[in-house]
Amino acid sequence: MTSDPNSKPGFVVTVEFRLKTGAAEAFAKLIIENARRSLADEKGCRQFDVVVPAAEPDRVFLYEVYDDAEAFEAHKRTAHFLAFDQASAGLVIDRAIMLGTRAFH
Repeated sequence: MTSDPNSKPGFVVTVEFRLKTGAAEAFAKLIIENARRSLADEKGCRQFDVVVPAAEPDRVFLYEVYDDAEAFEAHKRTAHFLAFDQASAGLVIDRAIMLGTRAFH
């Protein structure tokens, strides 16, 4: 949350992954590297949280904030995202993506 009236709300991406049994450790290494590189290398990436729900190690929830939709589209073209996407494909059963704008921050 911020009290700066001039700050832009940001473009929000949430992703919920359901992982194959036993894939959590390998997936965690991949998604943490993707998150780290996104924050370090992408000017338009403001926030990238990786959450594992309590008592559900085969689920992972991402909360990402970008300057705008174009910054998110640029994220999807980065080498680190493409490497993550390819390497993690065999670890994932399903994923649900939600795109939106922060209504209040």
